[in-house]
Amino acid sequence: MDYDAMDGLEDTGPRVTVREAAKSSVGFVLTNVDLAFANSLRRIILAEVPTMAIDLVEVEANTSVLADEFIAHRLGLIPLNSKDVDSILYTRDCDCEQYCDNCSITLTLHARCTSNEIMKIYARDLVVGSVTPNDQIGRPVISDAEGLGSVIGKLRQGQELRMKCIAKKGIAKEHAKWAPTSAVGFEYDPHNKLRHLDLWYEDDPIKEWPKSKNAEWEEPPLEGAPFNYDAQPSEFYFDVESIGNLEPDAVIQQGIKVMQQKLAAVIQELTGDEGRGGEVEYEPRSPGAMNGGAVGDYGGGIEGGYTTPYGNGGNASAWGGGGQTPYGATPYGQNNGGWAA
Repeated sequence: MDYDAMDGLEDTGPRVTVREAAKSSVGFVLTNVDLAFANSLRRIILAEVPTMAIDLVEVEANTSVLADEFIAHRLGLIPLNSKDVDSILYTRDCDCEQYCDNCSITLTLHARCTSNEIMKIYARDLVVGSVTPNDQIGRPVISDAEGLGSVIGKLRQGQELRMKCIAKKGIAKEHAKWAPTSAVGFEYDPHNKLRHLDLWYEDDPIKEWPKSKNAEWEEPPLEGAPFNYDAQPSEFYFDVESIGNLEPDAVIQQGIKVMQQKLAAVIQELTGDEGRGGEVEYEPRSPGAMNGGAVGDYGGGIEGGYTTPYGNGGNASAWGGGGQTPYGATPYGQNNGGWAA
C-alpha cells in the first residue's frame, strides 16, 4: 500500500497511542471514539475476557486444619495461564456431562508433611495432568523471584492434602476468579474542561485536587474562555494491569474481539442476516431464545399485553389471577398451600 497517498485523508477512525508497556501492564490513549465506545471497552476488559480458573475441586484427602471449602476457594483464586484460551470450549457448549479434555484442564495437588517443621504448599505444587492445547495453558502463574507462587496452605507432621482440580473457561462476569486484570485505570478530560465533575473543596480546588499524569497530554483551559456546551470527550486514558494469566496486550485484543462479536450478534438479530460472515461466535441468550422464538417472546404475536418468555400461556400477573411460571403456579395466585417445595 502506498502510504504517501494517504497523507491528505482525514483521520476519523479509532486511534491508539501506547504510552508505556511492561510485562504485566500497559498504558495507552484511545482517541477518535466517543465515551460510550471507550467505556464499553473498559467494561469488557474487566468482565468479559475469557480466562482459565479452577472451578471444581475433588477432595481425596485433607487432614489439614483448613476446611475443604476454604482450600477450594483459595485454589480458585490462583491465576492460571490462559494462553490460547479460545481452543478450550465453555462447559455449556461441550457435549460432555461435567468436564472433559475439550472443555477443562485437570490439575492435581498432592502434599504430605513428614518432617517436624511446618510445610508450606505453594501454587507450584499444582501439576497439570491432562492433555492441553499448548505447554503453558492451565499452569499456575508464578511471578515471584523464588518461583513458588501463591501460598495454598500449611501442613504439620503427618498431615496430607490430595486433591483433583478441574480448571474451566469462564469470564469475570460469572465470578471474579476469571478476571484477567487486577485493575483498569480509565480517565478522560483530566483538566475537567467539560465540567462532568463537581469537585468539592474548602479553599482552593487546584491545590486540593491535584492533576493526574494524564493532564500532561492535554492543554489546560484558558482562563476566562467561554464554556463550550457542545464539547464531547474524544481522548481516553487507559492503564491496564494484568494478573499474569494473559499478557496485557492480549487482554486488550481479546476485549476488542469480544466487542466485535457482541456487536455482530446484535446486527445479526436486527437484520436477520445469517449468511453474511459465517457464524457469530458470541450468541447472547435472550429470554426469547429459550423457546426458539415461540409465542412467549417479548412483544410477540400474543395480544393482551406482556407474556412470559417461556410461552406457557400466562397473560396474568404473578400477583393475581393465578399467574403461571415455568415451574407451576405461583404462591400468590391459585396455589393456596404456600410456597412450593
